[in-house]
Amino acid sequence: MLRLLHREKAGRPARVRWLLEEIGAPYEYVVMTAEEAASQAHRARHPLGRVPVLETDDGFQFESTAICLQLADMYPEAGLIPATGTFERGEVYTWSIFAMTEVEPYALRSWHAARAGAPDEELRKQSADRLAAVEDRLRGREFVVGERFTVADIVLGAVLLICRRVEQLPPNATLDGYLARLDERPAKQRAYA
Repeated sequence: MLRLLHREKAGRPARVRWLLEEIGAPYEYVVMTAEEAASQAHRARHPLGRVPVLETDDGFQFESTAICLQLADMYPEAGLIPATGTFERGEVYTWSIFAMTEVEPYALRSWHAARAGAPDEELRKQSADRLAAVEDRLRGREFVVGERFTVADIVLGAVLLICRRVEQLPPNATLDGYLARLDERPAKQRAYA
């Protein structure tokens, strides 16, 4: 049995839960308090005491995108990741990692600066540039890779939801349409309920 550990008010575990719902794997969802997350027991699961952490029969895994990619590999019958060695597989890696290393950090840094009363125009511009790259990729496409929904859509979609939540995603027909398509997925609805 898989066990997903979450902490109150954390945003990244939801994307792992969404993937678990998409693949239909049975799992236990554990929401920890801040105190439990800061405990030595949890630091044995994650060296920095963060979430999400996925507990499997073999041990603990952390980093939401890594967990999502691993689960997509473990459940190939769900069709969420193209075959190993294909160009499309590489695109899944590209857009999943781009979402986590380029889009999310700049949006969050820009939001934190504005929240601290010191808006940073350069950060805001860098965040907007990254969102424009995603918009360019999605223009005329239903999903970010190929013609079907993949794990890259889960990671990118979850990052865009965070951008929206922290008011770093201005209205945009392409991105709004993409998020609306993702919102229609029953697995996403269950994960974010």
